[in-house]
Amino acid sequence: MPLVRKPARPAADEGHEPGDALKSLADPDSDRRWRAARDAVNLDGGDAALAAALPAEKDARVREAMFTGLARLGTPTAVEAVTAQLRSDDANVRSGALEALRIMIPQVHDLLPRLLADPDTDIRILSCELARSMESAEATQLLCTVLDKDADENVCAAAVEVLAEVGGPEALPSLENCALKFGSSPFLSFAIKAVIERLAAQNTTRA
Repeated sequence: MPLVRKPARPAADEGHEPGDALKSLADPDSDRRWRAARDAVNLDGGDAALAAALPAEKDARVREAMFTGLARLGTPTAVEAVTAQLRSDDANVRSGALEALRIMIPQVHDLLPRLLADPDTDIRILSCELARSMESAEATQLLCTVLDKDADENVCAAAVEVLAEVGGPEALPSLENCALKFGSSPFLSFAIKAVIERLAAQNTTRA
């Protein structure tokens, strides 16, 4: 009986060996880092490894895989790592972080009030966007708090924009107060007026 030669085992590639995936997140080769980011989701400690590697990653494809992996994991470590990237100076990184947080919105839910009150104006603006992924009642409540308490016109404008899409009639008092607060801003006054008219009509229809 002839002997059947076993197929040769391919040379070990750190990016293809799940056991080496966490180490490969720091590999100089971007393809190996990309495969490592995909493998890390299925490994113990994958969230911590991705969290550690994400801030230094410069390759857009690898970074996207890291964001995707962290979003799939959805652990507190993953949420913290992604949220930290909202403070990046790179607009693409901030955008990637925002998309990942949208996927993890159930896990971000309890964190959102703190983000909406962050000392950094840009963080508050980005956090308003996260409310789009929430139920209308919850989003309305959170964004009304922003309108009532935030003194920054741009933050309130971001909240108004999201309320225009997901807000409920419960937002009407806060919108009216916000219009008074920023009465000298034609743009914001116009935007608030448009949302008030839409929500008032919606309220009348419900009645």
